[in-house]
Amino acid sequence: MLSPGGPSRLVHVAVTQTFRNGAWRVVELITTPVVPTDYLDVIAPLRNPNVLRARVEAVHRETANAVTLELRPGRGWRPHEPGQYVRLGVDVDGIRLWRSYSVSSPAGHPSGRISVTVNAVRDGVVSSYLLKNARRGMVLNLDLPAGDFVVPRRRPAKSLFLTAGSGITPVMGILRSLVHELSDVVVVHSARTAEDVVFGADLRALAEQGRITLIERHTAADGRLKPADLDTLVPDRFERETWACGPGEMLDALAGNWAEAGAGERLHVERFRPTVLVAGEGGTVTFERSGATVEAPGGVSILDAGEAAGQLMPSGCRMGICYSCVLPMREGIVRDMRDGTITTAVEGDNVLVQTCISAAAGPCHLDA
Repeated sequence: MLSPGGPSRLVHVAVTQTFRNGAWRVVELITTPVVPTDYLDVIAPLRNPNVLRARVEAVHRETANAVTLELRPGRGWRPHEPGQYVRLGVDVDGIRLWRSYSVSSPAGHPSGRISVTVNAVRDGVVSSYLLKNARRGMVLNLDLPAGDFVVPRRRPAKSLFLTAGSGITPVMGILRSLVHELSDVVVVHSARTAEDVVFGADLRALAEQGRITLIERHTAADGRLKPADLDTLVPDRFERETWACGPGEMLDALAGNWAEAGAGERLHVERFRPTVLVAGEGGTVTFERSGATVEAPGGVSILDAGEAAGQLMPSGCRMGICYSCVLPMREGIVRDMRDGTITTAVEGDNVLVQTCISAAAGPCHLDA
């Protein structure tokens, strides 16, 4: 049975659709090499599910050297587990730099927003940039949450959190999400002074409410936290499921101490990875699944270099528009051939790159 209006209605719909398609093609021709969807990304940067971004909704000063960014993730976001981190891609002087930040907000917030807390790092390009320039409305590139610094679903009877400096960030995310499910929680946190304790007011409030036992160490007066100090501070530490996050030296000392006590399996560690990649011209591209290795010149796209060597790769428009060629980069550094933007990934990462408009700027490992 024909719909109301009969054949004339169908002809009208077909003509209208043809006109719209034709008009869209005309707009594409006029705006080439930029296409209408590129303008839509400018107007609505969170709309594209293939390119995950986040908009800064608010900036909160935590201490003189730390700010919390309240973010609204775009389409394609996947909720995090308390204790996990996300990678933010920040464009600084034409170079896209990726840094990992633990999520400090509670999981499953009704607004869909998340928060990350950025602490000043000596000579840190990204942290310095965000502390100075982060503002409401800023759009950042975003990666999906990752990491196993999480509390198991079967909650431990006794917990211990050992942190120093910005190491409190993932733990704050855990406490804000799960403190009501945890019993007998001890938090030992080390910072230079009381004023330098990130989330100091929140931690002290939890202690006053009896939710946690808080032990603050201020290195300006007490010195750096050492495993021997815990003999007095937390005598039953080896009986507790323990999560530690902070400087590498502290974590190495704690790992050795727990191992000597035969309690190494109860210590969970989150380490910072200060990896610096220097951009060059071209590099060796390794396709991890196939095992193929290709020498890719700096002026040749990874897609072209891979196909020339016989590597099967997804592709589409070959102009950086359709995102059909996107592959995860596990480790490496690439340059956008359109504007020179540098994108990096360190070991263990999963940064998506468009192979049709990206050239190797050093050794690269792709999941293909």
